[in-house]
Amino acid sequence: MAGRPREFDRALALAKARDAFWMRGYEGVSMADLVAALGIASARIYAAFGSKEQLFREAVELYETGEGAFAVHALAASLNVRDAVARMLEEAVLLYTRSGQPQGCMVVTAATNTSAENSGIADWLAQHRRARTQAVIERLRAAQLAGELKGEADVQALGDYYAALLHGLSVQARDGIPAERLLALIRPAMAPLVLEMKNQAT
Repeated sequence: MAGRPREFDRALALAKARDAFWMRGYEGVSMADLVAALGIASARIYAAFGSKEQLFREAVELYETGEGAFAVHALAASLNVRDAVARMLEEAVLLYTRSGQPQGCMVVTAATNTSAENSGIADWLAQHRRARTQAVIERLRAAQLAGELKGEADVQALGDYYAALLHGLSVQARDGIPAERLLALIRPAMAPLVLEMKNQAT
């Protein structure tokens, strides 16, 4: 008599899919890879998630509300603007270089180059990256309105700068640059922001 099928843990399956996509990107993960990573048949994957694309989108949302939420938390912390941005970058380095998990940022690396048929995925991830950039800009704008930053400070340029640095850290981590070297970038990277603060401090 055949044994009962193993209980399906959807949350665990989603976490495993997240790690597979995070490590190899959307197009680098086939359905056969997902079957191997999740340990369940393709029919159960389709039944639970609908399609590979839907599974990927759920996996990205899991990342964004879990590990990838570091930027939101840092920017929302009750810190001065310099410390908030520095914390965001420090948390990024620690996440992107953590042992035992894929390196870099899933939203940056999972679909940077895709075929035309998957351009919708690339565009969707670009929207996520633009939203993160806008969050940085809004935090700087709030600091300007609160009197932390000079009235003439170009908060959009500063926000674009720190978002570019954030995404660059992901690429560097993916290339194997160790955490100590990436962390060493943060203090000099604060100089443009400090120059725009009314009460300058290093």
